[in-house]
Amino acid sequence: MRYTAIKGGLACAALTLCLVGYAEDKKPAPSDADMIKSAKSAAPASVAKNATIVTMEADGTMRTLRKGSNAFTCMPDNPATPGPDPMCMDKNAMEWVHAWASHKPPIVGKIGFMYMLEGGTDASNTDPYAEKPTAANHWIKTGPHIMIVGAEPSFYETYPSSADPDTSIPYVMWAGTPYQHLMAPVK
Repeated sequence: MRYTAIKGGLACAALTLCLVGYAEDKKPAPSDADMIKSAKSAAPASVAKNATIVTMEADGTMRTLRKGSNAFTCMPDNPATPGPDPMCMDKNAMEWVHAWASHKPPIVGKIGFMYMLEGGTDASNTDPYAEKPTAANHWIKTGPHIMIVGAEPSFYETYPSSADPDTSIPYVMWAGTPYQHLMAPVK
């Protein structure tokens, strides 16, 4: 899979792919062992121990650091973004992320599940592609959470979808866009 690199903190609280290669960061790239450790911290140990671990290369390609044996794929923290943002997702969530990263609509009704147990970074709650805070994009900070993506729109109608949500309770991020998803804090 190849993605176009996107600069900035781009909704890392919600998706953490943070499609910025390590080459854009001035720090040396972490070792594969460090990236595997980081990626595993995104999910419960029982999920992470058998998950496939991948990382984004500077050219936008994905590199497998470790092949797994369960249905989850984990990605390490991106040192080019503020805060811890490793993530771990099931197959449907990975497809949803591929759609988001490619600016294509995800398949509605193909529900996916993601973990971000290390927390997240600052992100726009209203603009899936915002790179930095502005007066209009409702920048928020999230902590450790899980996400449900790809559900039918009626699912999201049962949760708060304010542009400025209470991040201590489940809420809809990017409400009204093809990429709306449920954010549920775990701590």
